Amino acid sequence: MQLRVVGTALVVGAVTVAALGAYLSSTMRDGLFEQRLEQINVESANSIQQAQSLFTASLSKTKDSELQTLLLDVHNTLRTSGSPDRKVFLMRPEGATSRLNDVSTDNQLTSLVSDELRDAVLESDGRELQSVAIPRDPSDPSSPVDPGVLVGSKVQVPTVGTYELYFLYSLAPEQETLSFLQGTLALGAAFMVGILVLITWVVTRQAVQPVRNAASVAERLADGHLNERLPVKGHDELATLARSFNEMAESLQLQIGRMEELSLLQRRFVSDVSHELRTPLTTIRMAGEVLHASRDEFDPASKRSAELLQTQLDRFEDLLADLLEISRFDAGAAQLDAERRDVRDVVNAAVDLAAPLAERKGVWMSVHFPDEPAIADVDPRRVERIVRNLVVNAIEHAEERPVEVTVAQDRHAVAIVVRDHGVGMTEDEAMHVFDRFWRADPARARTTGGTGLGLAISLEDAHLHGGWLEVWGRPGRGAAFRLTLPLRAGIHLASSPLPLVPEEPTRVRGLGPATGPVGQVEDPAEGTTSPSALPVLPDEPLVAGRQGALRAASEHTADEERP
Repeated sequence: MQLRVVGTALVVGAVTVAALGAYLSSTMRDGLFEQRLEQINVESANSIQQAQSLFTASLSKTKDSELQTLLLDVHNTLRTSGSPDRKVFLMRPEGATSRLNDVSTDNQLTSLVSDELRDAVLESDGRELQSVAIPRDPSDPSSPVDPGVLVGSKVQVPTVGTYELYFLYSLAPEQETLSFLQGTLALGAAFMVGILVLITWVVTRQAVQPVRNAASVAERLADGHLNERLPVKGHDELATLARSFNEMAESLQLQIGRMEELSLLQRRFVSDVSHELRTPLTTIRMAGEVLHASRDEFDPASKRSAELLQTQLDRFEDLLADLLEISRFDAGAAQLDAERRDVRDVVNAAVDLAAPLAERKGVWMSVHFPDEPAIADVDPRRVERIVRNLVVNAIEHAEERPVEVTVAQDRHAVAIVVRDHGVGMTEDEAMHVFDRFWRADPARARTTGGTGLGLAISLEDAHLHGGWLEVWGRPGRGAAFRLTLPLRAGIHLASSPLPLVPEEPTRVRGLGPATGPVGQVEDPAEGTTSPSALPVLPDEPLVAGRQGALRAASEHTADEERP
């Protein structure tokens, strides 16, 4: 802001001073010229009258020699009686038969008398003026010139008749005076502009520096230095602003402290409850397993109750494991056990675990691997958990349509895309799909008995690797999840080897889990598969964010492998 204010003051000051300087320079120029022109008019009128008097007083002279001498005498008299630098020219009109020679102070300057001026003098009964440029060295055509004025009039020479009398006045002194005044004005203008810029800089600094201090303190507050405060000096508006800022910072510090305490208590409570519930859960599980093993001896109602008890105990145990995992991420205690692994093997293991679910749901799966090994520094357990969650989500929402899993790599990253062609999602659902315990459709049955934390944990696992988790989807068009991981630890990702949005319609053919291994492609004509036409999906992807603003097709997840 200070630079803009100073720059604006500099431009405005320079324009103002330039306009004022131009006006003053023009005024001084016109004043000097008018003053000098008035002197020239008076002096030339007197000189012309004097010359005519001298010629009239010499009517007795009739010889050419006498008349030539008379012209020289008048010329010398006029040259010495006027301005020191004035030039005098006595010239006979063109076409005159007089045998007398022209008389001039400087023959090289007679060319300045133009034909137009001579015609005007002969046609006029008074004086005629013309502005001319006088060369400083008449013998050098490229020499500098000075401004000047030519004054012409007719005079009557005895016996001879009409002659032309011209006076050449140089305006070089006036030009020097004007140049000196303009130079003085320029120096004064530069000084004034400099003073204006200095004053503006000092004034704006007094106003801007407290704002800079406030911005610096605000940045440090944003970085977590909650004890930073602004110094308060005086009782002006800036001091009032500093006091208000400090009060706001104090209030923020108190509120953030309370929120941190509440968050810490919440995380500790979740962790403690999860741990404390393990002991009674173990006892209940032991009793439930005894009942479940003896269920065939019970009546139908008791048998069904034993089966439900076993199912809900499994889900309860999964929920406790997920809560413990989330509490590790919240506490920053999650560890990455990275090792060099072929990502294809990890993906294949996750797909194999999801194959029974695909068989039950009637979903055809196809897996596409690169020809070369996709070796990367990954935690196999966490990557397998991510892929398994995504694949199970795709199966849950595929509605008996194909699910595709694609793996690719480049020099910096490896990417895994899980694509389904099922129900998809709305934009509002996409905003919350990775929120903890969020469900797109609360009435929708959860086939796998997921805990509602799987996708949130998957996101944390991806970030723990330094990778991306991106999701695209549209209602009725399905969804696509893309996991991008760096090949080596420390690589900052700039792009992904796989596109997230399909560019053109494709037909997917895959062999279901009931008829062969996942990923094997068969001819639909043989009756093993049914091709599904996929629509064109030109929309842009929605990118997963760190704080829950993630896009996905659903938050339904599979049972996950626990640490």
